Parts: sequence; structure tokens; C-alpha cells
Amino acid sequence: MIPARFASTRLPGKALAEIGGVPMIVRVWQQARKAQLLERVLIATDDERIAQAVLRAGGEVEMTASSHQSGTDRIAEVARRVPAEVYLNVQGDQPFVAPEDIDAVVRSMTAQPSIAMATLGSSIVDNHEWHNPNKVKIVCDREGYALYFSRSAIPFWRDGSGVPRGALRHIAVYGYRRDFLLTFGTLAQGELERAEKLEQLRAMEHGYRIKVITSMAPSLEVDTPEDLALANAQAAD
Repeated sequence: MIPARFASTRLPGKALAEIGGVPMIVRVWQQARKAQLLERVLIATDDERIAQAVLRAGGEVEMTASSHQSGTDRIAEVARRVPAEVYLNVQGDQPFVAPEDIDAVVRSMTAQPSIAMATLGSSIVDNHEWHNPNKVKIVCDREGYALYFSRSAIPFWRDGSGVPRGALRHIAVYGYRRDFLLTFGTLAQGELERAEKLEQLRAMEHGYRIKVITSMAPSLEVDTPEDLALANAQAAD
């Protein structure tokens, strides 16, 4: 599922922002359809403008309530009426999301039934990205489970400068097992989620572990007008 809303504080209407003449939400849908391990791809939205853009492109839409606090909440609503064993959340601001990354999340979850939730991480080598609050950072334990997600540069490197070895950027593709996803929709927001505006922290605050899978082809996420300009330049190449 690709959750999409029209409102966005950093880039209003970004779901319909054109990249190479194609609405961003349509580009995300086109990329997700290239994944080999998905049985179905649909957009979950509360906005008729987004729905019509997807339908014109030949996509499938599920309309949702407008009151959801996050994309995961929106997907949880749809999951109650669309049964599946595993659900993928591909955020609608990733016009170049790699199909092989989507498949990597599916493959990991089907191979390890104990994983309730999974996501992607990629190495950070750029100092600007390291300090950019729009690029979410992750620290993990030795088994590859997230210890924390933050908009701040973590971990703090006390004895060095620049980007520390092993620094990870979050890539917003999530996998959920059905039971967990339906439970997530009933969990209250915590202080960490409210502070960072990161929905995955709700799961962690309630004691759930999130497996972090290494991205094979990290892609640009469009959060700001500057990112949109970069996306159009990439589409033109």
C-alpha cells in the first residue's frame, strides 16, 4: 500500500507534484508495481484529487478517513477490509523507490516469521545529509534491530568529526505482519512520536522491535522544494 495525503507542511500538495510530467504518487505506484514479490499494489488516500490521478493512470485506490495521524494508521484501516499476511507501506514521497528494496523487505519477513515490523536503512556518507532533519537517522543493535530513529544526527561521535562509521539513513519502506498492523492502529501516540513526528517510534515505545534491512539501491525521498528540483533533474537524465 502507498499511503497518500494532500496536505504537507514542507511541500504542500506533494503527492501530485509533477516529476518529469508525471504526478509523484503515480511514479511511486509505477515503481512499486515492478517489485516481484507483491501480489497487489494500491493507494490509500482520503483525497479525491489523488484518487483521480491514480485511477487515470490505471491504479487501484482505497479511500480512507481523513483523521489518521500517520501513513501506518491509514494502512491499518485498509487492512481491516483487505486481508493479507504481510503488508508493505511504500511512502508516497519516493518516486524512484527501488523494486529490489521492496522485495528485500518482503523476503526478510517471509523468511523470519518472528519479525512483526521491518524497514530499510542505508549508509550515510554525506555531511549535509547527516545533519539534515528531513533525513531520518537510525541506530541498531548487533542483531540489526532498531534502537532508535531520530531527525538528529545519531549516534553522536564524541571523539571525531564528520559522519561516523556505520551511520544509517532511514528509507521509508515498512513491512508489517497483519496482527501487528491491526494492533498498531489501536496504540496511543507517545511522547517520542509526537516530538520527532516519526510514526515508527510508536511501535518502539510500546515495546515492538523493528528489523532494519540494508537497502540495495537507496533512492531520493522528496521532502522539500529542493528535493523536488533534484527529482526532476534525475527524471530528466
